[in-house]
Amino acid sequence: MSHSVVLSSPSIETVQRPCDFTIAICTYDGAQRIPAVLDRLRQQFGTQKLRWEVFVIDNNSSDATADVVKQYQQDWPSEVPLRYFFEKRQGAAYARQLAMKKASSELVGFLDDDNLPADDWVAAAYKFGRDHPYVGAYGSQIHGQFEGSLPEDFHRIQSFFALTQRGEEAHVYQPRLRVLPPSAGLVVRRQAWLNNVPEQLILTGRHDEQMLTGEDLEAIAHIRRGNWEIWHNPAMKVCHHIPARRLQRSYLLAFFRGIGLSRHVTRMVNIPMWQRPFMFWLYVASDLRKALHHLLTYRTLLKTDVVSACELEFYLCSLISPLYIWRLLLLRLLKNQP
Repeated sequence: MSHSVVLSSPSIETVQRPCDFTIAICTYDGAQRIPAVLDRLRQQFGTQKLRWEVFVIDNNSSDATADVVKQYQQDWPSEVPLRYFFEKRQGAAYARQLAMKKASSELVGFLDDDNLPADDWVAAAYKFGRDHPYVGAYGSQIHGQFEGSLPEDFHRIQSFFALTQRGEEAHVYQPRLRVLPPSAGLVVRRQAWLNNVPEQLILTGRHDEQMLTGEDLEAIAHIRRGNWEIWHNPAMKVCHHIPARRLQRSYLLAFFRGIGLSRHVTRMVNIPMWQRPFMFWLYVASDLRKALHHLLTYRTLLKTDVVSACELEFYLCSLISPLYIWRLLLLRLLKNQP
């Protein structure tokens, strides 16, 4: 169940006025992180001729997120509505669905509470969407801002942290490569989402009870299957702030466990139905081979080398991902039975 609360918002007439662009910041316990994102949005340039709005989607936080947003609304520019919504169901998928329902614009840009957009991000995002009406979703160029020191050989797992530097030229994501942009700094055409993304995704996002991820890739894959193109737009630049705690061994292992367990969904959603039985066994054989090879190669380092341990966790959890997802769906079905 979800509901919205508008805290000290602009007039109802202003809020309901159709916009050119909507920004949705999805957050969980983000009271300490949200200010940096809102400060970046308040100093955007090149937006004088745009009608745009900012949403904070509070995904069942237990901290002072609502109070922080209320404080910002006191002196927020009146021409850019800042609205607060509460989504009780935990998981970024639910927060994004709420944003799509509430947005008054055709283009909706997503920022996490640790994503710091460049000062021209809004202008660049809107311009690309206006100039490319056939594109259903497009991602930003994302750079990392790390606290503390990185584990040795971090480059081997860097791509899992939503860091995307895929060249300085805008280009389409080719379906045959099965690569998609992450949700950080992603812009989606609202109609493409509403027409193609199921109300209930299999993956719902990380929360306190599970580290499953990939809900963004599942949603984007549905949009692409609806014959919309997915693009990379390097003119949109975002800095992804990664605190030191997310580089600790315990967090990293849980993080890679969630990615691996989600992999059956993120793989199969990109594959035509008739190919899935064959690809299922191909992926099982590939995951088993990679896990065994990795175990033999790094067996003496797994207790001390966090990167090697994360890679093995990923391969093993990818191997059991089909069983895990089938069990998850069965439990969800039984829970929803009268």
